[in-house]
Amino acid sequence: MVSVDAILLAGGRGSRVDGAVKPLFEVGGGTLLGAAVEAVRTHGARRIVVAAPVLDPTLDVEWVREDPPFGGPVAGIVAALGSVDADEVYVVACDLAHADRAVALLSEPLSAGLDGACLDDGRRQWLVGRYRTVALREAASALPDGGRDASMRALLGGLEVGAIRADADVTRDIDTWDDLTAAGGRAPASPEEEP
Repeated sequence: MVSVDAILLAGGRGSRVDGAVKPLFEVGGGTLLGAAVEAVRTHGARRIVVAAPVLDPTLDVEWVREDPPFGGPVAGIVAALGSVDADEVYVVACDLAHADRAVALLSEPLSAGLDGACLDDGRRQWLVGRYRTVALREAASALPDGGRDASMRALLGGLEVGAIRADADVTRDIDTWDDLTAAGGRAPASPEEEP
């Protein structure tokens, strides 16, 4: 039986939302981060590692941080790889409006001959994928500076990554305030706004 862990990417700057913490945006009654954790757990992840500062201490996850912080998603993946040991690993960005639907499409073990698979809505969505841990670790070891500011193509370009067709609604992420409004979500109240 193929084992699977998960790396969740939640440590970005949120520059297009005025520095707000996107993984804590609330959509559908819970946070985007909580939805991503639930999605990978539902689909078999044994260990869940979140590349971010501790955003929600109530979650049963391991927190890691790239050094220095804000080195980009590849640096987050590289930092988290040391904490996973399953055969395969989900890599999921925590700004997805529908993490449950996205991860469901990745729930089957990888086909023979593939190093990974990611969703494709007309464009490869590298940050919504499932990869062989050993292949990801080997690719990461070739990157300078712990993957800081590296592109996902630099990390995955040499791997055999299959595409799983997905509707754009499934891969829709929340990058802007307009995206959050369109998803029917809201930002959490800041402490001074709470009654």
